[in-house]
Formats: sequence, structure tokens, C-alpha cells
Amino acid sequence: MSIESTFDSDAELSREPAVPLTLKTQLSYGVGEVSSEITGSILVFFWLYFLTNVVGLPPAQAGSVLIIARVWDAVLDPLVGWLSDQTRSRFGRRYPWMLGGAIPLGVSFAFLLWAMPSAPLQWRWLYATAMALLFYTAFTVVIVPYSTLGAELTHQYQERTRLVSVKASFTIGSSIMALILAQVIFGVIEDEVLKYQVLGGICGAIASLSMVICVWGTRDRFAAMQAFRHRPVKPPPLPIRQQIHMAVSNRPFLFVVGIYLCSWLGLQVTAAILPYFVVEWMGLTEQAFTQMALTVQGTAFLMMIFWRRLSLRLSKRAIYLWGVPLTFVAQLGLFTLQPGQTGLMYGFGILAGMGLSVAYLIPWSMLPDAVDFDELRTGQRREGIFYGLMVQMKKLAIAVTIFFISRLLDSSGFVTDNLSNPEQPAAALWMIRLLIGPIPVISLVVGMILAAAYPLSQAVHGDIMLKLATQRRQPETPPEP
Repeated sequence: MSIESTFDSDAELSREPAVPLTLKTQLSYGVGEVSSEITGSILVFFWLYFLTNVVGLPPAQAGSVLIIARVWDAVLDPLVGWLSDQTRSRFGRRYPWMLGGAIPLGVSFAFLLWAMPSAPLQWRWLYATAMALLFYTAFTVVIVPYSTLGAELTHQYQERTRLVSVKASFTIGSSIMALILAQVIFGVIEDEVLKYQVLGGICGAIASLSMVICVWGTRDRFAAMQAFRHRPVKPPPLPIRQQIHMAVSNRPFLFVVGIYLCSWLGLQVTAAILPYFVVEWMGLTEQAFTQMALTVQGTAFLMMIFWRRLSLRLSKRAIYLWGVPLTFVAQLGLFTLQPGQTGLMYGFGILAGMGLSVAYLIPWSMLPDAVDFDELRTGQRREGIFYGLMVQMKKLAIAVTIFFISRLLDSSGFVTDNLSNPEQPAAALWMIRLLIGPIPVISLVVGMILAAAYPLSQAVHGDIMLKLATQRRQPETPPEP
């Protein structure tokens, strides 16, 4: 099917569901993101250290726990998305999964991940692996349907950007909250095990409560959207393998995946190498790294307001092309820095945060438009498959990034002994600078090229919605084989 636009002003596009997309709905949906990010941020920053320095696992065994858990997690993503597409209940397709997994998510994070038994090394490894598998199963059961829900709460082009901007603000805000909470707890509690258990308990409770608030605050809008579609959404009857094949044949979806992966890979390389850059190259303390991370994230959080307002005038593609260059200018600036230029470092951190918010915002606001195109093409709504694949790509990108960085640092002769300030060879310092600047910039430039060629403009999407409105009023026809 061609995606050429025949957009024309029409009364159909001015129609609204009985319940508008209120601030309450937007904030409630954003609160759900806390479940994902407050747990995810704690694990990214602290769990590997906990396994090695508190539990006593050798680094290779601790790393194997993370790899096994991530692979299992990635396998589950499209499966849970497909299963949620098949779910039929009076509460809709996503809410039963979100509510059913909320308590296991909170309990596994609050108690099980941080409660290591006094046992031989191999049993500690088995316990850590089992608890990681349990947590990530609950995590996927909750987060994939939650992410998918965003497409079912919106129907207009700019409306989706507004909703995703709130979600992205909670993404960054949750990461900041996790860092601050950890700093406070670690400053009050000295016991190495207890401080992680307290941190896990608080964050686990917040994660469960956040998902309940999300369901409560979005249910009215969800019910109105179901009525607005004129007929109930039925689960696609095709098997998961065939549905995945149909999803990856969706050309706009492939563009969204490409834009998202280029953005995420560039940002993840920068985030992973930032502590090495601050400590090893700039010669500053680990506390300075935390301050730099908060500078970047805090700026990104504040810039969400600006980009959200600009989205009322510019297309998603235009916002991405305006914002991302700010980040790679900042990264090239960091590459040129010399030790002692601390003020400039924080200045480039602010500039990086201005562009970072766009990378959080735009790909996820593009995805529902690709789902609409899929419905026009096939007559089916399969948000779960699309969002499951996107979440899977994100997790695989994290794993690839960590492996990529570790191999490059190792090949450069990076020193990893127990000295408090080991002297790094020139090759290792040069590699750190390449990873903070030119290498992630290449990924972001590719993302900009894909964004410039993205086929679903606002006019094209308007045309799709007109055709869908007509299609939904017609008698149902059998789905395409």
C-alpha cells in the first residue's frame, strides 16, 4: 500500500472521544514509567557492584548473571506483546497484565534481588540468577503492555507527542530520583547489605504503587477510546511468527526502529563511558561523575517542556533534526576538552541534555503512527507486537553497547587493577575520548538521515486516520493472509 498523502481537512479529524486526553490522564500514564525507570536505573548503577563487592561473586560470574537475565528478558518481550494482543477482558488487553505483574515486580525487586543467602559460591550464583529471571519476567509482563497502552490512549498526531513527552519526563525524572535516593540512603546507612535492602524495598514499593496509579488514572480515557473506534478491537488470529513477519514488513516501523536504535546506541555509549571520561581523562572524582550525570539528566528533564510546546508547531521529524545536533556538538566538544576545563565540561553536559530529551521523546511518539499504518494495511491492531519488538531492541542495544565498550577498552590496554588511581596508558585515554565523542556521533548522524527520510509526516498520518475512520465503519472483512 502506498503511503502517499491525500490529506484534506475533514470533519472526521475534528471528532474527539467522549473523554479528552486530560492532564490527569497524561500524568497518570507518565507515573507508570516510574515502575520501569526507578528499578532499571538502580540495577544499571548498582547491581553489578552489589554482586561482586557485597555478594562476593567473581566478575565473570556476576556478568553471566546479567547476560542470562538480559537474554531471557529480550526473548520474552515480543511474546508478552503478542499475548497481550490476544487478551480479551472487560478491562481491555493491557490492564490485566499491568495489574497482575505489579506486585511480583515490586516484591522481587524489594526483597528477592538483595537477599542473598549465606551459602557456597555456586549456590549464591544460582540464587542470583533465579531471582534475576524472576524479576525480569515480572518486569516484562508489566512494562511491555504499559508501553503499548500509549498507542491505545491517543489517536492524533500531536496528541501522541504530548503524551510521550510526559512519559519521557518521568523517565528522566525517575532516573534522577533513583540517584538522589541512593545517595541519601547510602549516606545514612553504613551496613553494606542493609543499605541495598532498604533501597530495594523503597524502590520496589514505589514501582508497584506507580503501576496501580497508572491504571486508575488512565481507565476512563481508555474506555472512551474503545468506544471511539466504533467496534471492539479483536485479537489478531495469526500465530506470533507470522505477526512478527508482518510487523517487520511495515516500512515506517523499520524507520522508527532505525531512528530509535541509532539514538539509543549513541546515548548508551556516552552514558557508559562518561564515568571513565570524568575520572580517568578529566582527573576528577567519582562524585564529579554523579554531578555531571545529574547535569545532563536535569537539563533533559527541563527541556521536555520546550520540545513539547514546539511540537505544536513543528513535526516530529523536524524536532528530531533540530534537537539531536545539539547532542553531537556537545560530544565533539567533550572530545576536545583537556584536564582542568571543568566548567566547559559541565557546559557541554547542559548542551548534551538539551538534545538528549529529543532522543527520548521522538522515536516513541512516532511508533503509534506506524501502528495506525499497520491497521490500515491489515485491518488489525497489533500494538503489543510492535512495542514488544521495540523494547526488545532497546535491551539488546544495551547488551551490545556494554560488550562493545568493554572490548574496545580491553584492546586499548585499560588498567583494571585495585589501585585507587592507576595510571592509564595513552592508548586507553585516547579510546575513552573516541568513545565520548566521534563514535557515538556517527550513530546519531545515521539516526538523523533516517529521520529525514521517515515517510509518515503529519499530513500523511492525517490521511491515514481519515481512511481508518471510514474503514472502521465498514463491515469486518477477513484479515490478510
